[in-house]
Amino acid sequence: MNLRRSFSASRLWADGASIRQVSGLGWSLGLALCLLASACTTAGPPPSRAAASIVQTLPPIRTFATVAARPPQRSNADMARDFLDLPFRLEGGSTLPVFTRFESPIRVTLTGALTPTLRPDLDALLSRLRTEAGIDIARVPATAAAQITIEAVSREQIQRVLPQAACFVVPNVSSLDEYRRNRRAPQTDWRSLRSRSRLAIFVPNDVSPQELRDCLHEELAQALGPLNDLYRLPDSIFNDDNVQAILTGFDMLMLRATYDPALSTGMTRDQVAARLPMILARLNPAGQRRRSAPLPPTPRAWISAVESALGGPQSDADRTRAAHRAARIAQELGWRDHRRAFGHFLIGRADQNRDPKRAEAHFRTALTYLGQGADTASYRALIQSRLASFALQDGDYAAAARLVDQALPAAQAGQNAALLSTLLILKAHIAEARGQVRQATRLRSDSLGWALYGHGTEATIDRRLREVAAVAVPTRR
Repeated sequence: MNLRRSFSASRLWADGASIRQVSGLGWSLGLALCLLASACTTAGPPPSRAAASIVQTLPPIRTFATVAARPPQRSNADMARDFLDLPFRLEGGSTLPVFTRFESPIRVTLTGALTPTLRPDLDALLSRLRTEAGIDIARVPATAAAQITIEAVSREQIQRVLPQAACFVVPNVSSLDEYRRNRRAPQTDWRSLRSRSRLAIFVPNDVSPQELRDCLHEELAQALGPLNDLYRLPDSIFNDDNVQAILTGFDMLMLRATYDPALSTGMTRDQVAARLPMILARLNPAGQRRRSAPLPPTPRAWISAVESALGGPQSDADRTRAAHRAARIAQELGWRDHRRAFGHFLIGRADQNRDPKRAEAHFRTALTYLGQGADTASYRALIQSRLASFALQDGDYAAAARLVDQALPAAQAGQNAALLSTLLILKAHIAEARGQVRQATRLRSDSLGWALYGHGTEATIDRRLREVAAVAVPTRR
């Protein structure tokens, strides 16, 4: 099986730590900091009539238009190396002897308890796969024969089978019950796979629309071809840091190459490697003119440290130590790329409640390793949102506005509604502080619409109820 780990992309902005007392900024900044650092707790259950009133006043849920991703901005020589590591290796390090893909038109069906956003989000993804990756793929009714079955079940059902998984894909089954019966059989082991004819994807139906959509993108892409995740890829969903939420231009190029007529199931790595330069030159001529700048491999010690820092059963102290370990390994290896930045981000994330000044310093250090390239824009936006909240707490509205405006394009392009909601509520507070009350009201409404998609209805209502009870106190200086 292949899985998306339970630290989802949206949880990078809402990481489960408790936020320190926010002073003088009212609910707008309080919500932004909650989204950035925690699911803030309440003193007790709200009155049911208040909750019903909030439901009536919530704006419509906001969703993203279906748009093509920006083409990758890297050398074809580097991407050829990446391609070979994606279908011929598994996350755990196992190598696969042959290349596999579907060799016939691919039909996808939905089963289980479907959410209102699941079908439209899947249709949008399938449209992109047809247009950008050139794959013959379409959705069919549940009664029709399908190569890929997507079953929507509860998060508890998924984690009863795989405790660390948010969602996962398995070969040669069509339901969770069938997987339970055959989970130890060779047919469900990717290492035994020699051709693809039938797969199942299991996604949670009790999470936010964004988390469900993120699962769709990664698991369907891996059902189609690439099986590995590589931390060295800053511009790909095939990266377990989960910073990218949807399939990128790089991912679509990898899928288009996977289904190029020059390749076929059963080819060895050497056979694929021999044809790949010609394929990439034809599909991505701009990449022929770019200078090669390959990043070094990612050692298992760094991966383990990052996984521990991101989540799991560890204590806060253990996660903090793991974050420092990841940063130290990156420094010792002499890295100066997004992986070096990610270690400092994780330290800042761990320290932002106990020592905000030190956290801010680590966030700023992280930015120095990200440059200004398009491939690291999502990483920069993640950090800029944190720095904007610190600037607001200090009353530096000009710096906060600049950071928010820098982060907004990446949040929009990456279709990260959770982050977009946070940035808009920060922007609303800036407008309010400048006396732009009407603009602040509009931004706050927009933020709530995106929060419905990024965090889900229940979480959004909970935050609105806290707005009713919010009390302002003197500003921190």
